[in-house]
Amino acid sequence: MPHRLPAALLAATALLASPALAADYGTVDTSAVAVANNVDLIIELGAGVSTQPAYEGSNDYQVSAYPIVSLQYLSLPGLFDIGSPEEKQGGLRIAPSFRYVGERNATKYRELDGTLPLEESYQLGLRAGYEFPVYDTLNVEVYGEARYAFNEGEGFVGGAGVDFISRPTEQWEFKLGPRTTFADSNYMSTYFSVLPIESVASGGRLAAFDADGGFKSVGVAASARYEFRPDWFLNANAAYERMVGDAADSPIVAVGSKDQFFAGIGLSRRFSIDLF
Repeated sequence: MPHRLPAALLAATALLASPALAADYGTVDTSAVAVANNVDLIIELGAGVSTQPAYEGSNDYQVSAYPIVSLQYLSLPGLFDIGSPEEKQGGLRIAPSFRYVGERNATKYRELDGTLPLEESYQLGLRAGYEFPVYDTLNVEVYGEARYAFNEGEGFVGGAGVDFISRPTEQWEFKLGPRTTFADSNYMSTYFSVLPIESVASGGRLAAFDADGGFKSVGVAASARYEFRPDWFLNANAAYERMVGDAADSPIVAVGSKDQFFAGIGLSRRFSIDLF
C-alpha cells in the first residue's frame, strides 16, 4: 500500500549530506591511472532506493529501487572523445537517461475512482551537460535531457536545469540547483487528461479535462556524493517539484497534490576499462 512521505528518510538524506561525516580515507588519482593505462571508458554503475510519488500528481508515496549509470569518459580512436579522464575537469558530459513509471489503477488509489487503468511506461534517452568553473571551489553545470516514453504514455519527455557544484575536499561533492520538466501532448494527455466517460464514471467528481503539452513542473534538487573508498561512492539526493501548466490544472492533480517530493540513497562504483 502507498504511504505518506517518511520524514525519517529526508532526515537521513540531509544527514548524509553533512560534511561532519567526512573521514579522510585518501583517494587515488584515477585520471592519471586512466591516461597511463590508455583507458577508453570510465563509467559509474550502481543502485539505490528512493521514495517518490505513487503516480504523477499523487499525495501518496512509495519506495522503489533505481539504477545509477553515469558515463564520465568514452574514447573511440579516430572518431571522437566524450567527457574527460580527469573527473574534476568538467566539460561536456553525456549519459543515458531513463525512467520507469509504474502502473496506475483506481483499485489502488481510491481518489481516482472512475479512471481507466494505465500500464507501466518505460522512458529511454540521453542527458547532456556542460560544466565550467566559476570560482576555485565552485563550478556550474547546465544540462538538458530528453527521453521517449513507450508502452503506456507514449511521447517525448525531458528536463533542463542548472547545478551549482562544490567540491570542498577530494571525497565530497555537493550539487544544488533549479530545474524544470516538460512533456509533449501525447504524454500529458495520458497522465493528466480525464475523458468524458471517466468523468461520468467518477460521478462527476473528476471533471472532463484535455491536457496539452508543455512545461510540467518546476523545482529544485540537491545531492551529496561521498567517496568513502577509492572509486566507491555513497550518493544521496532530494528534490521538490511543483506542478505547473496543464499538469497543475488537471483534476488528477486536484485530488492529489501539486507539490511533489523525492529522496533517495544509493551506492555506486567507478570502472575504468581499456576497450581497444
